[in-house]
Amino acid sequence: MPTEIVLPQRYRRYLLPMAIVSFLGWMAWVIVIFKLDPFESTGWILVLFFLSLFLALIGSFTLLGFGLRCWLGKEEVSYYHLTVALRQGILLSLCTLLCVGFLMLGILKWWNGFLLLIIAVLVESFITGRR
Repeated sequence: MPTEIVLPQRYRRYLLPMAIVSFLGWMAWVIVIFKLDPFESTGWILVLFFLSLFLALIGSFTLLGFGLRCWLGKEEVSYYHLTVALRQGILLSLCTLLCVGFLMLGILKWWNGFLLLIIAVLVESFITGRR
């Protein structure tokens, strides 16, 4: 039975704005999808599509990664968990956006997505190994 996770106030100061930005990013992305149709338009609508999706994914991946670290971690929650979750959230968001971009261009294959994921893992390993 997992124990309840109680976060100190200092972490809520960072996580609440991140959750709000993520929610607003998802709402903006839904509005772009249903009102502007990025497949028929170019220019600013595609920029809005990718920017709103990027913000939504960063927030979601970061919150998910931080939550998993708090739930699975044996040690005390630290700022290190938050920075690692943010960095990995950015990397996963970039991989996702590149896959969506490849899909829009019609060149996405399974090995392209796998290669992007391997590159993200190598970048994360390089950053982690330098510390």
